[in-house]
Amino acid sequence: MRPDQLPPDEPVTWSLPTRIAFRFCVVYLGSFCLTFAQIVFAFTGLLALLLPDGAVIWQMVALQPLTRWFGRTVLGVDAVLTPGSGSGDQAAIWVYLACLLLVAAVATVVWSVLDRRRLAYPRLAAWFATFLRVCLGGQMLFYGFAKVIPTQMPSPPLRALIEPFGDFSPMAVLWLQVGTSHPYEIALGAVEVLAGVLLFVPRTATVGALVSLVGTGQIFLLNMTYGVPVKILSFHLFLISALLVAPTARRLVDALVLGRGVGPEVRPVLFGSPRRDRLARVAQVLLGVWVLIGCLVLSVQSWHEFGDGRPKPELYGIWRVAEFTVDGTPRPPLLTDDVRWQRVVFDRPGEVSYQLMDGTLVDSAADTTADGLVFPAEGGSFAVDRTGDQLRLTGRWRGSPTSVTLRRQPLEDFTLRNRGFHWVQEAPFFG
Repeated sequence: MRPDQLPPDEPVTWSLPTRIAFRFCVVYLGSFCLTFAQIVFAFTGLLALLLPDGAVIWQMVALQPLTRWFGRTVLGVDAVLTPGSGSGDQAAIWVYLACLLLVAAVATVVWSVLDRRRLAYPRLAAWFATFLRVCLGGQMLFYGFAKVIPTQMPSPPLRALIEPFGDFSPMAVLWLQVGTSHPYEIALGAVEVLAGVLLFVPRTATVGALVSLVGTGQIFLLNMTYGVPVKILSFHLFLISALLVAPTARRLVDALVLGRGVGPEVRPVLFGSPRRDRLARVAQVLLGVWVLIGCLVLSVQSWHEFGDGRPKPELYGIWRVAEFTVDGTPRPPLLTDDVRWQRVVFDRPGEVSYQLMDGTLVDSAADTTADGLVFPAEGGSFAVDRTGDQLRLTGRWRGSPTSVTLRRQPLEDFTLRNRGFHWVQEAPFFG
């Protein structure tokens, strides 16, 4: 037995509040990690490529009949889960959380009554800490690689270059700010990946939990202050980080604040056999490698699907309207004209954004080819004639014969694109 391991049979006694709190945490956080979207998904690794799109949230979909009944019956709220919304703070998820809290409270009472003679749970605590650690590590790798390969916050879309700042939501401001600087985003992701890697290695688990505590604390703060709908998950990841750090808090204060010697860390063992404990440590590292490879491959795939590596339409760019003619009559660029366009943006295949004269941006599904542009939902159809940076659309719009002449606007005209980095600046530059 190494000196940094706790003998499995060493007698210990926990206080009653500690025992009750531990039981509650086991039930609540254990259930949360097993049923909340994407925590288990991170462990599918490369198999995630074979799963359907809704697999990331399958547990919550399966629990929806129960949580919806609970919401209607107990809380008086009829909240329906919307799997594809991208929000982790839906009303249905808050109802699910309330249900989980009630179940954990009842289970804790029953467990405390039936197991009232048990004075401590050292072996279960070791297993539970390992479980929380790998769950946290999986999420740190999942989110970390989404930033190391910038897909969580991609570069600002072209329409953001012409949209007034005041029209952005706080979340959009955060996303655009981070996505504008890929080196900054990569640095943020590298910290999260580092935390994830350290958490999967038992010997470095404490350092990993510390890095994760700082990282998840910042994420939770940003989610709370910028209105990002991932507050539930980020809070729980921060809570798990804090719980993993808590047993070593005294040692950390002694070493980092008081400057005292602390000696080697005592790590509880999972098994009574040194050989089986070694195998358990190896298994944790291999699990971490599996999750890391899966997250890396998923992020690369996302980069090519909707990140900066995605295919761009042939007409990619921002095009200014030079002439707009309806029924053979040119329409001057008046701000009161609700038909004439000001700009047209081609950014993603199958989508077009056109800006009206009052500045309103309208996103529309569109079929774009080298010689045609069709708006199925709006009944618009144009033949496309392109000569260099000039574009001519001829067809029908809103039931009337329409022709539009456009000229490509260089993206370097925008300060956000042309400012770049400067070592020497005589004064701050705000544009």
